[in-house]
Amino acid sequence: MSLPELNGLDLQARIAGDRAETPIIFITGYGDVPTTVGAMKAGAVEFLTKPFGEEELLGAIEAALERSRGTVGELIGLRALRERYDSLSRRAREVMDLVVTGLLNKQVGFKLGISEITVKAHRSRMMEKMRTASLAAPVKMSARLGLGTSNGA
Repeated sequence: MSLPELNGLDLQARIAGDRAETPIIFITGYGDVPTTVGAMKAGAVEFLTKPFGEEELLGAIEAALERSRGTVGELIGLRALRERYDSLSRRAREVMDLVVTGLLNKQVGFKLGISEITVKAHRSRMMEKMRTASLAAPVKMSARLGLGTSNGA
């Protein structure tokens, strides 16, 4: 917590801003409840106050590594999903954005000024590129990507 030009909470904020997947373990001789709570709320894996045992440190490191693996896995999955979405044509994205709001093919076609058959073709290509057979999956994917429903649907 007591670093020469920066305190541990400030360093944590910098690291979390640049590399959210990096787990943080606080080690201090000057811990108090408000600081501990602040660090944990900001995402610290553990807050160890000296003196502590070897097993406690090893357990904290193990928990940090497990958390990091999960976060990195999430980021990789999200990046792959984003790449699949970005590979869609503009029209396929428009169809996906409207389909996930619950509109029927004919309603999507009306909104976009295209036929229902054309909507089905775009939806089919969208589902193929997004690697899903389920109509519910694009809804979850859209939410995971943080896509809004600003289409007036």
